[in-house]
Amino acid sequence: MGRRQKGCVQAVASQSRRRPVGRQAAGLAAWLDGAAAEQLACERLVAEGWTVLLRRARTPCGEIDIVAERPGGGLIAFVEVKIRPSLAAAATALRPAQVRRLVGAAQCLLAANTHWLAGELRFDLIVVDAAGRVRRISDAVRLDHDAEPATG
Repeated sequence: MGRRQKGCVQAVASQSRRRPVGRQAAGLAAWLDGAAAEQLACERLVAEGWTVLLRRARTPCGEIDIVAERPGGGLIAFVEVKIRPSLAAAATALRPAQVRRLVGAAQCLLAANTHWLAGELRFDLIVVDAAGRVRRISDAVRLDHDAEPATG
């Protein structure tokens, strides 16, 4: 991770009242890394002109890391963010069960935000590596004719 992310991780971790140990510490570190990666992803999207509509959108069906709208409207992207030691590892980290949860969460959000249905919808993947490099894979998840999720 870059200097910025490490500082963020250290600042948040030092604020905890008791020091987590073992598995709890690993879980906290993973959560903090994920939050830092999501921040980098949002910054990238905003720099490209996108409007971030929601972050960490929780639904009964799952969570979506970012929901963003393309400049000029007309396209809503449901974005999953993955951080791994390399961009290649991050790009292959999205598993079928996660895709199903992502699609289910998107369906819940669409039911609550029917105005989003007026435009195009897309599932993107933003990958972040340990050095803080960010890449976006547009249309990373596609649905087949029977509305079953399929990665591709």
